[in-house]
Amino acid sequence: MSLTFDTGALIGLERRRHAIRKVFVTAIENDVPIVVPTVVIAEWWRRGAHEKERAAILRSVRVEALGVHTARLAGIAVGLVPGAGTIDAIVMASAALRGDTVYTSDLDDLARLRDRVPEFAAVQVLPA
Repeated sequence: MSLTFDTGALIGLERRRHAIRKVFVTAIENDVPIVVPTVVIAEWWRRGAHEKERAAILRSVRVEALGVHTARLAGIAVGLVPGAGTIDAIVMASAALRGDTVYTSDLDDLARLRDRVPEFAAVQVLPA
């Protein structure tokens, strides 16, 4: 079992939000991997004041490259769910392939994907 963090979860860590920091610390203490798809890094990373904090967070997670299987599943999801974002679909596809729990600040969109894409039905979506 592992956890998947989306952009909102990483922003929450960067901003030291208590709830997601608690999840993060507990996962690290219990050797639970935290997976972050590469597209999430692109959406989150910015040069500037918090760059050192971002780098420290990045060293603590497992970055997952986008493979063809995940990309295809995400594409199917985007086709099934009108208005679904590609990055959200990739996050859900990545988590679904491992049976992860996803932490997000975008509960509604990810829950909509989970509820409308059969392959995502088992993914738990929790607030970051």
